[in-house]
Amino acid sequence: MNTPLASLHDIEIAARGCLSSMAYEYVSGGAGDECTLGWNERDWNSIRLRQRVLVDVAELDTSVSLLGRTLSHPILLAPTAYHKLIHADGEVATARGASEAGAPMIMSSFSNSPIEDVARATTAPFWFQLYVQPDREFTKALVQRVEAAGCEALCLTVDTPVLGARYRETRTGFHLPDGLTRANLEGMTQVAADAAHRPPEGAIYSAVLEPRLTWKDVEWLRSIATVPVLLKGIMDPDDARLAVQHGASGVIVSNHGARNLDTVPSTAMALPHVVDAIDGRVPVLVDGGIRRGTDVLKALALGASSVLIGRPYLYGLAVDGAAGVSRVVRTLRTELEMAMALTGRTSVSAIDRSVLWA
Repeated sequence: MNTPLASLHDIEIAARGCLSSMAYEYVSGGAGDECTLGWNERDWNSIRLRQRVLVDVAELDTSVSLLGRTLSHPILLAPTAYHKLIHADGEVATARGASEAGAPMIMSSFSNSPIEDVARATTAPFWFQLYVQPDREFTKALVQRVEAAGCEALCLTVDTPVLGARYRETRTGFHLPDGLTRANLEGMTQVAADAAHRPPEGAIYSAVLEPRLTWKDVEWLRSIATVPVLLKGIMDPDDARLAVQHGASGVIVSNHGARNLDTVPSTAMALPHVVDAIDGRVPVLVDGGIRRGTDVLKALALGASSVLIGRPYLYGLAVDGAAGVSRVVRTLRTELEMAMALTGRTSVSAIDRSVLWA
């Protein structure tokens, strides 16, 4: 990169010139009128912090414990699809960048790269995001495959029985270019691995999404998995309580990057309600609109164990491959350290709601 890129917003601007119009609109777009998309960022910005002074902050500890692992910082890569639309090396480059920055990566079911290739490219922990398929035997085989590759947790997406009204995708005629497939769904009998994820015009159901998914399927997945199962897409406190009742090892507060149901609340607004409902029984993670280290601090203050980023690292991938991914994570971590020092918090364990301006 010849031009210095100081912030995640700088990287996003630079990425636009590196991506096709179709790829950029796919990554950046939301559902409907994109109200929730705007709220996701705006509501983090609207939370005020309490600055504290004359605290010894010469040493800072950003480490966190998550699912039995000690991580050097609380920033993970959320599952996002089709990285080869963004960069020729796809998810392999993402994994390398994540490893360099010490960030666990959650690989998408809709990845263009096989799980085995990604596993070989990473030295950091990696998880796998699962869309349960109508073919349960295929789904079971996929779970066994990703566990064999070294996956340490499964993130079951629970908020997508159908896609939202993604009009940017419609306008650009979104499709997978020739040669790109969902590498980990190859072998399915119902649908080709390169088939469109969008339903036919006038329909709402997709061949690769399961509208029949219920809490019984959470119990089924737990019965076949040997790694922890987290539920991604929890926004309602009642669903959070049900997640714990059905044995989830954690929940991810997420509105799918504002890509499904427009006008649902931001994740910043939903997070404290879910945290209160969970009451410390399992970890609560959050994604959606995280663009600054101050956002990370605020999420931790509201009770999140860790945060996930999606679009920002895809923009980094577009600009500079693995190095761009690493740069995004390192920028957020540096900003988090600054925010911790300026609020007088020397460790993540010292961050609670008292860091917020009442």
